[in-house]
Amino acid sequence: MSNKTISSALISVFNKDGLAPIVKKLNDLNVTIYSTGGTEKFIKDLGINVVPVEDVTSYPSILGGRVKTLHPKVFGGILNRQNHDGDVAELKEFDIPQIDVVIVDLYPFEKTVASGASNQDIIEKIDIGGISLIRAAAKNYADVTCVSSVDDYAEFLDLLETKNGETTEEDRKQFAAKAFNVSSHYDTAIFNYFNKNHEIPALKISENNGKVLRYGENPHQKGFFFGNFDDIFTKLHGKELSYNNLLDVDAAVNLMLEFKNDAPTFAVLKHNNACGLAQRDTLHQAYVDALAGDPVSAFGGVLISNSEIDVATAEEIHKLFCEVVIAPSFAPEALEILKGKKNRILLILKDIDMPKTNVRSCLNGVLVQDRNNITDTLEALKSVTKTTATSDELDDLIFASKICKHTKSNTIVLAKNKQLCASGTGQTSRVDALNQAIHKAKSFNFDLDGAVMASDAFFPFPDCVEIADNAGITAVIQPGGSIKDALSIDYCNANNVAMVFTGTRHFKH
Repeated sequence: MSNKTISSALISVFNKDGLAPIVKKLNDLNVTIYSTGGTEKFIKDLGINVVPVEDVTSYPSILGGRVKTLHPKVFGGILNRQNHDGDVAELKEFDIPQIDVVIVDLYPFEKTVASGASNQDIIEKIDIGGISLIRAAAKNYADVTCVSSVDDYAEFLDLLETKNGETTEEDRKQFAAKAFNVSSHYDTAIFNYFNKNHEIPALKISENNGKVLRYGENPHQKGFFFGNFDDIFTKLHGKELSYNNLLDVDAAVNLMLEFKNDAPTFAVLKHNNACGLAQRDTLHQAYVDALAGDPVSAFGGVLISNSEIDVATAEEIHKLFCEVVIAPSFAPEALEILKGKKNRILLILKDIDMPKTNVRSCLNGVLVQDRNNITDTLEALKSVTKTTATSDELDDLIFASKICKHTKSNTIVLAKNKQLCASGTGQTSRVDALNQAIHKAKSFNFDLDGAVMASDAFFPFPDCVEIADNAGITAVIQPGGSIKDALSIDYCNANNVAMVFTGTRHFKH
């Protein structure tokens, strides 16, 4: 028989929020309630009869509460098959009560870890009895309903009220699926805590905050986002973010973190690459000069600032059609201006640390790597040419390098006076990337005389430095490391071009 009428329930929870209405309804339905410890007291305080689990097991809670429900009379009551004559006979023989519902809320392991608690406190929040009850009840969904989270209390209460204590097999199977989601997520969190230094080469990812997107990159593809968006942003206004929006927002945040504590900086991104970026004394001027980098590509782009958006900047932004604007804060009047477009997405970026690893699908598996956490600095630069870069050129070289690090390979970035002049992105040849950048810069009337060039990887031949020199570039930053580095160095020496090596490649595929 697939339909079951609830006659007994075992309740043992850490969080009592929302439990009272369920207990009262079970009592109204004449359901026998078994419980332990704090939950037992909570039920008694409601004036409702409850049978202590120790009356069933003839054992008290022992080992400081570590062992309460781990007993054959409890698990026999959950795991027995009600249509199995042998199981039914054994229940009678050993005086084991039938349990139709298990309501469990696990110890808050993840919250305890996040709180910065001691290792001992964290270990004590590894639930043993609760997780065992969940697995047992969910396994035996043919006969038992498992309510494994506070998040499911409302649904279970609705079921009790609308079906008068009766459940279908489909009801129980649905609760079982949720229960195994809870248990697998819990075990993943525990494993990742123990394996935080990745001694064991295993990847365990569990995200419960899944969001269905309108579609993926294209309308014919399904799309989902798994993660807690609200941990990173406060959304102030606008439509729902799309799959492509999220990719651009991710690229924008990672890029702007390079300029987190710098002077006012503004960036415009399109298809995960910066098409404009500038650093100035005022945010308004930074925006104006960032937009000048490529006002055509900026249409429909993602905008991000490292400083509060003020009124003057908001008024300029409002003239542009853009999908998303991100900043650490918005002046009240500026916010009202930007809200003038109902679909424009406005996000406050919180003070956060991005994940330490990158994960992406590959073939029939996944690739995992450490986050690229090296930012080129003045201290790390090695001058390799007779001509040395000036102080201003060095500042521009570091500025260009930061952009280059977050631009798709092969890439070349051209910058001058802390403004992105142009970049060549995602080319199969570094020469093509450079020519693309020069062509783009000239199309927007940038004067490249005295500009600098950044490359994400070394130059195997001197062709790039020669092309750059002929375009007016006076200083170059690159990782170095080619067996033919001397060819590029010799050209720079012969033509008074400064070049520095960083020793760090910044491929981004």
